[in-house]
Amino acid sequence: MNDSEFHQLADQLMFHIEEQLDNYDGDTDIDYETNGGVMTLSFENGSKIIINRQEPFHQIWLASKNGGYHFDYRDSQWICDRNGHDFISMLAQAITEQSGESFQFS
Repeated sequence: MNDSEFHQLADQLMFHIEEQLDNYDGDTDIDYETNGGVMTLSFENGSKIIINRQEPFHQIWLASKNGGYHFDYRDSQWICDRNGHDFISMLAQAITEQSGESFQFS
């Protein structure tokens, strides 16, 4: 994968996350801000989830209360290089844990 392909895939992922958060109709307020390739999700309890792109490694990084994870693009999805789980599932789990309300991506 070259840098251009990485940016296109990362942009698609960030747009998907934004779209899901914009359409979220749960009781918990989840705010997000994107600045310079870093997305910060903020929760009512003061906790945060940070998602950022690591261009030199062509990875997406996720930082939550449970730890930090690095994802490589394989087989049309972002896969954790530590446990083999996909990014969307791990992000949904982190949002559920930090918001205290079940969250799923459609």
